[in-house]
Amino acid sequence: MTGPARRHVVLVGLPGAGKTTIGKLVAAALGAPFVDLDDAVERRSGKAISQVFAQDGEGGFRTLERAEMEAALLTPSCVIAAGGGWAAQPGNLEAVSGRALTVYLSVAPEVASRRARPNAGSRPLLAGGDLATRLGQLLWARRSFYERCDVTVAADRDDPAAVAREVCNLARSLAGWY
Repeated sequence: MTGPARRHVVLVGLPGAGKTTIGKLVAAALGAPFVDLDDAVERRSGKAISQVFAQDGEGGFRTLERAEMEAALLTPSCVIAAGGGWAAQPGNLEAVSGRALTVYLSVAPEVASRRARPNAGSRPLLAGGDLATRLGQLLWARRSFYERCDVTVAADRDDPAAVAREVCNLARSLAGWY
């Protein structure tokens, strides 16, 4: 007897939540392909994210990001690390509903800032002011979107393998990964 068809697993959350790190671990454990939307946008555009923002604005970036998500959803079931702001764009969560298990990796801004600090210079929306304060502002603006995800997993722990195991268990029980 076969179960329901596998759905994609989409990880969302603040920059520094661990979407890429945890996503790679989940994909390896499930034997699934891994897609990082930011990397896909850079490959498709031939530009760094900061260049896309500088040349095309946030709107141009979001258009590319949406197209890359749709392309990923057309592939066999995979694990997708969405950009930090992807879930906060109107219609994006609804567009993946039924096709993907959306997982909000919840993390405090202070923890996210520690993790994101090494790459903060390449992330346009993190520019300006104290990084933890900026991430707190982003969380305030995005939390209501993040909380619309199918499930929430606490990702504050400094044990990405434990977070990945929790996501894998959810993928197995809720998204058809056996």
